[in-house]
Amino acid sequence: MNPASPGSGLLPVPAGHPQPPILATLLAEIAAQREQTNDRVDDLRRLQSDYDAYRERVRRDRLAVREVALANVLTPLLSVVDGFDSARAAGDLGPGVASVVDMLEDTLAALGLWAFGEVGDVFDPHVHDALAHHVRVGVDTPICSIVHEPGYRVGDRLLRPARVTVTGPPTLGEP
Repeated sequence: MNPASPGSGLLPVPAGHPQPPILATLLAEIAAQREQTNDRVDDLRRLQSDYDAYRERVRRDRLAVREVALANVLTPLLSVVDGFDSARAAGDLGPGVASVVDMLEDTLAALGLWAFGEVGDVFDPHVHDALAHHVRVGVDTPICSIVHEPGYRVGDRLLRPARVTVTGPPTLGEP
């Protein structure tokens, strides 16, 4: 702000006359305080940005720890689930046990456990474990033709690949 601007409350300094020393000192102090305030605001913005990044990192870390803990608890239970699936397929579950198995499956699903691996799925070596390979001429893409055991995931974590028989085109060197 020009000290001689209209409405400033200061008398204009005539041309050729030096500013009073106190006015120059006050203007320099105001400019220094404005610069210091701007620096502190910038520091606060950086601090806020750092804090937001920290909170996001903590959130991601908590989710990762939860997923690992779930995987550590659920992985040993997969053999129990497989046993119940085998008993159900054989018709060996009574109505009371079947009800308990249904509740267990609902609870595991609520925790984020989900099964995958269906007949007809495109074979993916990252999530399927091929136990056998059958060649079929005219098939363009390897597919899962038999699912021996379903695969399981919790979140993005693979707990166990699906164990499958693959049917697909002949590989190099096969007739």
